[in-house]
Amino acid sequence: MAISNVIEKLGRAIFEAPFGGGRISKDAPELAEVRLAVLDAVKAKSHRASGKHVFPYNVVRVELLGVPQEEAAVFQSEFLGSYLADELKTGLKRSSYRFPADLRVEIRTSPRLPNRGENWLAVETELEDRKIEEPSPRTRKPAKLVVVNGTANHQELLLTKVRTNIGRTAEVFREAGPSRRNDLVFTEDNEINRSVSREHAHIVHSSKTGEYRIINDRWYKGEKNCGIWIVRDSLSQPVHRGERGTVLKQGDEIHLGSAVLRFQTK
Repeated sequence: MAISNVIEKLGRAIFEAPFGGGRISKDAPELAEVRLAVLDAVKAKSHRASGKHVFPYNVVRVELLGVPQEEAAVFQSEFLGSYLADELKTGLKRSSYRFPADLRVEIRTSPRLPNRGENWLAVETELEDRKIEEPSPRTRKPAKLVVVNGTANHQELLLTKVRTNIGRTAEVFREAGPSRRNDLVFTEDNEINRSVSREHAHIVHSSKTGEYRIINDRWYKGEKNCGIWIVRDSLSQPVHRGERGTVLKQGDEIHLGSAVLRFQTK
């Protein structure tokens, strides 16, 4: 079927569906194709944790090609995004997947026609920081790290510095000389501590936003070897190398190899 006919039938079904909801599955196989493509893409970007399938991202963006500019508003309507989000959540629940409660679907369109061999729809996912009101820096209470699993030089460490380094040795040396000094140190020789790298991570505090961010300092190859995971609201997410790192929230569990820390704001 020509892409123009597909878009026309899909647009008609979307426009009429709010007034006759039973028409969607019966008269719009194109909409079913979108729904299945979104679900397949989401499952492909999930991982297993504690024996469960986990989808850690809370934003799913669907791009539809070949949509005329004058019809874009119909496809980008709140109805279609809400419909796909509900269908996605239902499909994930049926397959026993865990996912963020604020999962949503955004629809984007382009008048560009797909090239030969290119699909007329594409799906992307993103983990977007939840928008919560942060206290002002002047009244913000200090935060701390609590050691839950492993043996460190501090059972609890107040985060009073702009940068707090975490690693296995107190002093880190390289060929050129001293590299850095760690504040939270896992020096005792045991199985858990040996999973912590010499320069594993650091936490930075922004006086402007009041945020604490954890940065991955490990050298590793492959996504599965990132060595840092955050568990939040029973969902786990990796922290890969990058300048921005990941914002920490109250109660986050930080997994450094086998060692575990809890981030707390007082």
